[in-house]
Amino acid sequence: MTETGWDVIVVGAGSAGAALAVRSAEKGKRVLLLEAGPDYRSAQMHQAWRSPNPIRALLDPTATENLVWMGLDAARTEKQAPAPYWRGRGVGGSSSINGQIAIRPPMEDFDDWVSWGCLGWGPDDVLPYFAKLEDDEEYGDEAYHGRGGPTPIYRMPQENWGSVDAALCRAALSAGHAWAADVNAPHAMGVSPYPINSRSGRRVSVNDAYLEAARESSTLTIRGDALVDQVIFSGSRAVGVRIIVDGTVVTEHADDVVLSAGAVHSPAILMRSGIGPSGHLRSLGIEVRQDLPVGRGLQDHPMAVVSIPLIDEAGIQSPDDRHTNVCVRYTSEPGAPAGDMMFVSQNQNVVAMANPDMRALAGAFGVWVNQAYSRGVLTLTSADPADQPQIHSRMLSDERDLSRLRDGIRDLVELARDPAVAAITHGPLEAENRALFSVLDSDSELDDHLLATVSDVQHATSTCRMGATGNADTVVDPSCRVLGVDRLRVVDASIFPSVPRANTNLTAIMVGELMADRIR
Repeated sequence: MTETGWDVIVVGAGSAGAALAVRSAEKGKRVLLLEAGPDYRSAQMHQAWRSPNPIRALLDPTATENLVWMGLDAARTEKQAPAPYWRGRGVGGSSSINGQIAIRPPMEDFDDWVSWGCLGWGPDDVLPYFAKLEDDEEYGDEAYHGRGGPTPIYRMPQENWGSVDAALCRAALSAGHAWAADVNAPHAMGVSPYPINSRSGRRVSVNDAYLEAARESSTLTIRGDALVDQVIFSGSRAVGVRIIVDGTVVTEHADDVVLSAGAVHSPAILMRSGIGPSGHLRSLGIEVRQDLPVGRGLQDHPMAVVSIPLIDEAGIQSPDDRHTNVCVRYTSEPGAPAGDMMFVSQNQNVVAMANPDMRALAGAFGVWVNQAYSRGVLTLTSADPADQPQIHSRMLSDERDLSRLRDGIRDLVELARDPAVAAITHGPLEAENRALFSVLDSDSELDDHLLATVSDVQHATSTCRMGATGNADTVVDPSCRVLGVDRLRVVDASIFPSVPRANTNLTAIMVGELMADRIR
């Protein structure tokens, strides 16, 4: 160790933090990786989380009790009460509990990042790191892909798709959407098989992909059940962190401190450390170190669904049947951002997930706003690190999101009326979707329905936004350094300027890979 302790402390062993810690240790830095949840070896992971279908684990209290943050709620819109917001806890973070979707954003996202002041984050900058992190078994030899990286990329063969997957594919092709065999290819648009981070039908988290092979490293130390309260400073310089371990306060020092605790907990740590909106911090008795818009840019993808009551032979036949294999990335209208909307198949939908006798057989089509404009807010409920922050997602508060979801759900209904869907449907769609169908013809009533029922897809981002230093929305600069203090960075999905036009896991890993090369 250096005179100050460690070379680098990384807080959070999730998608970005695991990649950053391992790659930094490979460069010879002495790294302490702290994780609030349990540290466990890959072989010890609850087997329900290995399943291709995460719903199996979410219905098993023994699987969720240690690996999901409990007591964390979010109000999706102002018309909804707070409800659980699933985030991963323990090594692997949310990569241990998510839907195993290994999809990249379109490279146009990163042109946007540069235009917002994130210099060094353009398509040519990030693409090599997307390739580095992956082992794409089908397209790994393409110039824009990778082979031999830590994260396996698998696509379910069409003969093994679920009935809802196949029906969405046929309906979307019939409606004029193109076929795009590789959704991760630059500029891909249309109907695609979902790439999945699994091998031999089993989930591969960042704990498996990065940490497991690095556990014998002399330069990496992983410590679980270590809840970080706040960053500690000497003057304006971050010099370490204060940790709660078994009720005892422990302090660790380092030359550099990196928060990779995710879009919910990285901003919470910053605010407890006195970095955040000054009025909010003072209201909780926290001394203000730096007045920054921490927590003020929260985004997620708002999703609406059309339920499909399935005939018996079309439903989930095994709890390990994959819940989704097909997506349709499309552009809402001429002149709109490319791929600003997404249709998804659900061989088993969220209604069935909560219903013990399931008509396990209930499927769905979903549509989400892939490029969102609405911004929510995350605030502390107290200065106690054991108390979860409060989330108001404020989905659909921007009219651009509401109008596109309104059009998207109407388009989705038309897809659900395709003959390919009728062949697998038990009874009329109208009976299963009575509330939705009763308001389809009225913009105002449909808007009310969407505000009351819209869900997110647990793609939280943008609570510590990266941007130009002179921008009022910026929390970290393009080197991920927190403005106004020294030797403190944030490296995770909270720095994304906006939620990507894709599931967030691969982009978070990419950020960890890229920043491991940039932090000197």
